Amino acid sequence: MPISRAIAQQLENASWIRRMFEEGVRLKRERGAEAVFDFSLGNPDVEPPTAVIETLRRVVAGNRPGSHGYMPNPGYPEVRATIARKLARETGLDFVADDIFMTVGAAGACNVILKSLLDPGDEVIVLAPFFPEYQFYIGNHSGKMVLVDTDDEFLPDAEKIAAAITPRTRALILNAPNNPTGRIYPKRVLDEIGQMLSRVDHPVVVISDEPYKAFVYDGQHQPEVAASIANTAICNSWSKSLGLPGERIGYLALSPRLDGLAALRGACAFANRTLGYINAPAIWQRVINETADETINPAPYERKRNVLCDALKKIGYEVRPPEGSFYIFLKTPIADDVAFTRILAEQGVLAVPGVGFGRAGYIRLSLTIPLEQIQNSIGGFERAFLACNSRQC
Repeated sequence: MPISRAIAQQLENASWIRRMFEEGVRLKRERGAEAVFDFSLGNPDVEPPTAVIETLRRVVAGNRPGSHGYMPNPGYPEVRATIARKLARETGLDFVADDIFMTVGAAGACNVILKSLLDPGDEVIVLAPFFPEYQFYIGNHSGKMVLVDTDDEFLPDAEKIAAAITPRTRALILNAPNNPTGRIYPKRVLDEIGQMLSRVDHPVVVISDEPYKAFVYDGQHQPEVAASIANTAICNSWSKSLGLPGERIGYLALSPRLDGLAALRGACAFANRTLGYINAPAIWQRVINETADETINPAPYERKRNVLCDALKKIGYEVRPPEGSFYIFLKTPIADDVAFTRILAEQGVLAVPGVGFGRAGYIRLSLTIPLEQIQNSIGGFERAFLACNSRQC
């Protein structure tokens, strides 16, 4: 049975993250799990807070009539009101329940807002390096991804973004703390983007993808995108902040300052239904209503970041420690990041080449593997580095 040409082409360009994960499965089968160190997939290894699990037990045990039935397309009104109050506290903006749409994770939120905004051929600006699934989310809705490079420190440049805007530009995706670089976007940078967009002759919506917002280190914080940029739609989830990636619970929030807010509210409610998500999981909406302010402790990831970055620096790698998220975007000792990824794999270390994120010459390492495995992997990183320096690669 032939599959669609579009899907066939997308499969050819499929995510390097999954490819390396599958390579890890193969190597573990051949060498044994203890000899393979898989840094490819960002699957949180810190369990949800006790308060979340206790609330889940109580909600399930309560089994109130209608607990498992449909609710309004945007989600339970009381849950949306809780999220609106939380966002109002954080941003200083007057969010209300009607601005909130409970979604199947942040990925669902991204697809809902893109479906609501795009006509075929409309453009979405994405900053490189970028989360690879963005290209497919945009393609899902017949849009065109337009890549704009960040600077050498992985920060957005408002002038470069302005130069990429055309009459077909409908959105700009910002992701901070960033996957894969771990960069926090400072308020100064966000203000510059907001000021630039205010001068554009048509509305451009900033889609702020924020699943790593709670994952920051060294006492820092990620400034609020919606506070700096008027036309902002927030996509967020509790996959990382509560260690719940498999539960697929998140939200889309439309800034009260968005142009055409009333029409966009209606479009998002419609898209949330017609994309097939129908509703975010009912039980998890009720759990989140009581635990929305809970977060897992990022300290274990910060410790793993410090151990790995310090070791890599001692070996001789050029390392920029991430300010947030749970990834390290490591510069490779040779220009060909795909070739270096293969060299690492020979040493039992699995990483994702930067070319899959739109920035060659780097690899992404996930900090979601146990600390002991990180420590045991250091020898593999060193052997790969020495092999390149001795011109054996």
